[in-house]
Amino acid sequence: MHTFVAIPFSDHGRTCCPATLRFGTRRARRILEDRTHFGKDAVRWAKKPRDQRGPGAFIIERRVAMESLVKRQIIIDDTTLRDGEQTAGVVFSLAEKKRIASMLDEIGVQELECGIPAMGREEQASVRALVDLGLNARLITWNRAVVSDIQASIDAGVRAVDISLSVSDIHIERKLRKSRHWVREQLKTALGFAKEQGLYVSVGGEDSSRADPDFLVELMEVARAMGGDRFRFCDTLGILDPFATFDKVKYLRDRVALDLEVHTHNDLGMATANAIAGVKAGARFVNTTVNGLGERAGNAALEEVVMGLKHACGIDPGIDTRRFVDVSRFVGQASRRPVPDWKAVVGEKVFSHESGLHADGVLKDPRNYEGFDPAEVGLARHLVLGKHSGSHGLIHRLRLLGIQLDRLEANDLMDRVRSISQRNKRPLTDGELLTLCRSRREVA
Repeated sequence: MHTFVAIPFSDHGRTCCPATLRFGTRRARRILEDRTHFGKDAVRWAKKPRDQRGPGAFIIERRVAMESLVKRQIIIDDTTLRDGEQTAGVVFSLAEKKRIASMLDEIGVQELECGIPAMGREEQASVRALVDLGLNARLITWNRAVVSDIQASIDAGVRAVDISLSVSDIHIERKLRKSRHWVREQLKTALGFAKEQGLYVSVGGEDSSRADPDFLVELMEVARAMGGDRFRFCDTLGILDPFATFDKVKYLRDRVALDLEVHTHNDLGMATANAIAGVKAGARFVNTTVNGLGERAGNAALEEVVMGLKHACGIDPGIDTRRFVDVSRFVGQASRRPVPDWKAVVGEKVFSHESGLHADGVLKDPRNYEGFDPAEVGLARHLVLGKHSGSHGLIHRLRLLGIQLDRLEANDLMDRVRSISQRNKRPLTDGELLTLCRSRREVA
């Protein structure tokens, strides 16, 4: 249950801008009692019956939660080398794995899920080679909640493991053909062994999004009591929306004192939004893959999650974003999944402007039509001349090519630019623009 607490937030009698804040019942009570935030008048007012509160009231939603979120360190656990390589048809060579791991480490990614040692000797050797790189990032491997899997990870040299269990009833009954009791006991056995070996352990709840939330609470309590370090909430099928993700993660966060991690998939196109919703709900760890690689429709994209946290949430995860394009291109090449020009954040043409109105606005101040500087992710701005262009963009482009035009000349030339673009179904190249200018001058 959630309580919506209406409070007339004021500063010495002056009404502030509206905002909204939804809290659980206990937290709402604490906020009402916290006079350092809201003052005695606000507390007295909020305790009044709704019909006696008077005008000027508004709902404050999630203000305190957001304050604590900005202060909390968010850990990126990138799984390009595990879940990314599980993309159908994708295989990374050892050299490619080492390069990807090194690049991610260099830009400040704090944790890398780097493989599944239980797959066999070749995978163990690959993980061992990554361990031998001596990276700053913590290396963690994926394992079934089986002692032999965990032992394979130990043999590969890692000191952190994710132990995964199916937690939804449909998986337990129709995949494992077991019971909830069996899952609990399996967790105790696997986690007990891992902690005896001194490992850092993330307990992975496969198909958490379809599981009974109270069963997840049970498993988290077991994990916490036995020394587990965090619980991974997995939207394995990518079926949640951000609102449901927030509610489900918040439910767990409010009930168990154990770090949470969110692992989201993009089957409905909401992996990034769901990952950020999970962070807002209290998860401290978030899974990503470069370019959103992953099974089926993929995972939450590293570049999107980091930039979303920075620019939509005001949270800086401490990643050097200036190399995002380099990392993206390398992974695109290694995976044989080229990065589309329109790919969010890192696509080659996401900072291309053709519309006359937009080009004019960007020339006056890029902030008019750009949410962040393209250089922040390693890209550059492009003004494209085509069917929708205007004279300001044309004058600017030709000036860069060493040709000066006044407004009347540009307006005259613009008609021909649009005609050629319409006929060729694409913007004009610099060579075509220069040829067009020469032919115009010869005619004149």
